Amino acid sequence: MSDNLKILINTLPKKLRPVARFLRHQESASGLSTTRYIQDVSTCLIPKAVFSRSIEDLTENTFLETSEEALIYLSPTLLGEYAARKAFSKGLSNDLKKEVAETGVELLKKGSKNNKKVLPVKAAIALAATAIPLTEYSLNYIKNLMTLKLFNKSDFKNIASLEKNTEDKAQQEKVKQSAKKHIACAAGVYAGLLGLAGLLATRGKNSKVLQKISEFIVAPGNKLFSKNEKAKSFVNKYFNIDFNKSPKGKLVLSKGQLTTCVLVGGCGYFGASADRGNENLKETATRFPLVALYVITGSELVEKGFKNFLHKYGKCKDVLNNKKETVPFEKLGELADKLAKERGTTVEQEFKSLVKQKGLIFGLPYLFAIGVMGFFVSGMTVLATKKRYQNEHKNMTV
Repeated sequence: MSDNLKILINTLPKKLRPVARFLRHQESASGLSTTRYIQDVSTCLIPKAVFSRSIEDLTENTFLETSEEALIYLSPTLLGEYAARKAFSKGLSNDLKKEVAETGVELLKKGSKNNKKVLPVKAAIALAATAIPLTEYSLNYIKNLMTLKLFNKSDFKNIASLEKNTEDKAQQEKVKQSAKKHIACAAGVYAGLLGLAGLLATRGKNSKVLQKISEFIVAPGNKLFSKNEKAKSFVNKYFNIDFNKSPKGKLVLSKGQLTTCVLVGGCGYFGASADRGNENLKETATRFPLVALYVITGSELVEKGFKNFLHKYGKCKDVLNNKKETVPFEKLGELADKLAKERGTTVEQEFKSLVKQKGLIFGLPYLFAIGVMGFFVSGMTVLATKKRYQNEHKNMTV
């Protein structure tokens, strides 16, 4: 952040300064982890705890949400930056090591002559980080084992307090063996991907086939939709397991990695739910589509609609242009200076107004999405499961 912007932020009222700092941070590459971490705690952990139906349900939800949030939002930088990057970049010069932080999309766009050396290393790092979605896949099976160990329960009807029946030992054994099998399967898949990562890092620069594989891994949109810019951009944004680059040149979480965690983790979510009965599977099917979409897009969809509303009624015009794009936070200082000269006001006054406008555009959708996707979805899911079970049980007894 420039010194001038720091000074301007310090001129804001005390209550507005944290808003300004948060707005600035969430626009940075590293801001994705922070923003989504807060959203996930607010929309998943807290509401699920509030609507827990038993001590077993509360324990499961607390374990899953705290594990998932740490895994998805904190471990990518630790695994990618401090482990895989160091391990796979050893054979590169210092200059090329710096290029590893650039996204594969940007490197291919620049067409650097160093790509044949750098891209295989980047692909190797991305593959090494698949430990995260594969662990996410395993978490629901680990949760099943944990509940069996701690509470000797595997029947979702008992866990969700729909019934209080004696547990079926054969069913418990089935849940246990299924969990072990799927966890082992995830470990086997990762071992294969890690082997490919090692091959790419050591032999990639000398093999055209491995270079093509590397390009596909770090920029799948370029390979699948080379002539369709919109489709290429969409795939590279949401289905690319490459890391993003922070302002300090560090590897940080990308939206593609987030999507991968949701989709791969979702497979484990459904599989582990099915093991514990139809009621658990139906509850998962009710909740997962909404939560998955929200985790991937955050409050972007709500924010887009809100921007259309504001633009239509001529609100927040200083920071919202005709393309319905907001002025980057880093440009607010320059814009405040320009507006102050045009309007005969002070830079501080204009900067305060700009931060308020930008805070409104981002803040209301953010809070709305947290409220709706958090408490509404959690409460609705619990209620729907109870009503569905009661209706089915009633029909069975008629």
